[in-house]
Amino acid sequence: MKKSPLYENHLALNAKMLPFAGYEMPIQYEGIVSEHLAVRTAAGLFDVSHMGEICISGKNAEYFLNKMTINDVSKLSVDQAQYTAICNGKGGIIDDLILYKYENHFMVVTNASNHEKDLAWLKSHIMNHVKIEDKSEAFGLIALQGPKSRDILQKSVLRDLSRLKFYHFIETEIEDIPVTIARTGYTGELGFELYIPSEKTCIIWEKLLELGQADGIKPIGLGARDTLRLEMKYCLYGNDINEETNPFEAGLAWITKLDKDDFVGKESLLKAKSNISRKLVSFIMTERAIPRQGNVIYLDNEVVGEVTSGTQSPSLQKGIGLGYVNIPYHKFGQTLEIDIRGKRKKAEIVKAFISKN
Repeated sequence: MKKSPLYENHLALNAKMLPFAGYEMPIQYEGIVSEHLAVRTAAGLFDVSHMGEICISGKNAEYFLNKMTINDVSKLSVDQAQYTAICNGKGGIIDDLILYKYENHFMVVTNASNHEKDLAWLKSHIMNHVKIEDKSEAFGLIALQGPKSRDILQKSVLRDLSRLKFYHFIETEIEDIPVTIARTGYTGELGFELYIPSEKTCIIWEKLLELGQADGIKPIGLGARDTLRLEMKYCLYGNDINEETNPFEAGLAWITKLDKDDFVGKESLLKAKSNISRKLVSFIMTERAIPRQGNVIYLDNEVVGEVTSGTQSPSLQKGIGLGYVNIPYHKFGQTLEIDIRGKRKKAEIVKAFISKN
């Protein structure tokens, strides 16, 4: 198993460690519910160093990335980030990514479990005047999330973080360590992600825990990261999206730019757009029950879908989930039944679980 640069820090905090995407990672510290609520009400610090970083440079770097991803890279300005995805020739999602545009290169951030696959896919399509470098071992990645995150992080930097827009980033220093601070995250809260030289990650981790102590900061494991993202209806690769799903059925049409020049999967996606038979929906249980991945979804006695992610929402104290439901049963307000351990429990399709500004 690989180890994060913060592995010893997690052990010192008595984290429960489990294998995840080839790494031994903290699943929880004091408990998923308390960690989840700390992020919603104060601030939480996550180790997400297992994510992969790939640098793309060269004079054809932008052209190459526009060929390989479904969003429009040409719309990016320097110091801006973009949520996107790479698809195979059939329009299936190989991975969802965040792309960062620096002055002289791009950085692609991959899901940990897909990193080697993504790297091989990009290299298999390489063109002249494009350089692909795997930088995953060079970076540690920390996420500081929650309504008090800006106040805590501001204590460590001179730049005015209130001017940093959503999906933009700055290059600065913390404790004389070069850091990229991005206004991004996976919780729905105000938050930042910090890309740090791997060997210096623990210094900044400890510094932020110290600076946030008075504001109620807590270290947060991957268990609460999952419940937080699910409350915001954010997709998890391997659960809600994979190579058998396309962006249109997964609710990712907004990042799929069919009007740009040819890209990998475009022809298949043009056909898929007019032939969608199911949609990824969010639902809340109206009876006491906790849905789980693989649960069958019914309407009356007809099977109309399957749960892809489910949990007990710490914020709502109700069962919530995501799942693919056949059209036309995917609309808001539709009542469904979820088969949970052989018993059908009522649920309702909703637009949002919780609202965030």
